[in-house]
Amino acid sequence: MSTTLRIAVPNKGSLAGPAAEMLREAGYRQRTNGARDLVLRDPDNNVEFFYLRPRDIAVYVGSGTVDVGVTGRDLLLDSGSPAEEVLALGFGGSTFHFAARPGTAEKVSDFAGLRVATSYAGLLETYLAERGVDAAVIRLDGAVETAVQLGVADVIADVVETGTTLRQAGLEIVGEPILKSEAVLVARADGARPPAVELLLRRLNGVMVAREYVMMDYDIRAERVEEASALTPGLESPTVSPLHREGWVAVRAMVPRAEAQRVMDDLWAIGARAILVTDILACRI
Repeated sequence: MSTTLRIAVPNKGSLAGPAAEMLREAGYRQRTNGARDLVLRDPDNNVEFFYLRPRDIAVYVGSGTVDVGVTGRDLLLDSGSPAEEVLALGFGGSTFHFAARPGTAEKVSDFAGLRVATSYAGLLETYLAERGVDAAVIRLDGAVETAVQLGVADVIADVVETGTTLRQAGLEIVGEPILKSEAVLVARADGARPPAVELLLRRLNGVMVAREYVMMDYDIRAERVEEASALTPGLESPTVSPLHREGWVAVRAMVPRAEAQRVMDDLWAIGARAILVTDILACRI
């Protein structure tokens, strides 16, 4: 019997829900609403899920306690764990910036000798060291934006979304983004990937493609197929089938979801009719 694959999943926070939903769409069993199980067996797929603190997942993966896990890129880099990113999952996006009071600094090199507060001390220490900046890194857990106002630090490094919270604290963004993060699947950097991991990767990739694309079907006169195919090239090429009506063909192709309405307008303009768009529930590319 093959070895059970052990997967770590966030037990709470902004990554927990989307991670569970993606795994569910990929065909894996997940906790039901309200369930607080810390371990869940999925015998049909020979998988065991462990629900852990997102900040700890990279550590467990790096130690070999679990085979793979879903966490944030920021948490992976901050952990110092011998784990690596194997697949970006397309949700949980965030951007890290430095921020300070106006006039404090204009670029990262200006932080030399200053105190920088953050919840990601490991990540920040590496970032500053790579740039030769000698600053004092102060680790805080939450409410980092108040550190300057309370006199704990001169600069902060934190997640920035709209910037409203920073402005309310009298701060402004300084320099380029430190990191653009999102949810990632991580595995041991020095470990061989068993077939079950490769299967997991194919399934997750299939979910992401299914979310990004729709299937488009339409009828068009045969002499205009080349024009239509240029609008809907598909991933490799569209499927073209003859219709009972002479001189007409049916075309099917995958189209980026974000472009579907525009593509339908363009197809209609060149004579396509019976244009239908359907969701893709799962796929393998």
